[in-house]
Amino acid sequence: MSNTKYIKPTESELEILQILWTKGLATVREVHEELAKTKDAGYTTTLKLLQIMHEKGLVKRDDSMRTHVYRGCSEQRKNSKTFVEQNDRDSLFGGSLRQLVKYQALGNGEHKASPEELEEIQALLNQLKNQ
Repeated sequence: MSNTKYIKPTESELEILQILWTKGLATVREVHEELAKTKDAGYTTTLKLLQIMHEKGLVKRDDSMRTHVYRGCSEQRKNSKTFVEQNDRDSLFGGSLRQLVKYQALGNGEHKASPEELEEIQALLNQLKNQ
């Protein structure tokens, strides 16, 4: 049994982790520019969040140069699985996987899936059906 304690990221921290998992490595400015595409986020807020995430162990920081470079510490799949388990789908969506997918992946009013994302989701569904 692992004695590593799971630190549950906040919604804002998860957004940053998604950016880092996609990019691999990124400076504060790069993370901020990605966040600014979808929300009104101040540069200093992004910097502070990354500093907090570093303290929590959610990201690693290379501070060997003047510009710090960050990367996510854990694998996306592992972290996502743990996050869903921690939030207990049963209490959030009455045990309905359909409601979880509908709300989280397909759009909850605030965030809509893009046509490209819908195509990828459909391909995954088709793959699962054929197994």
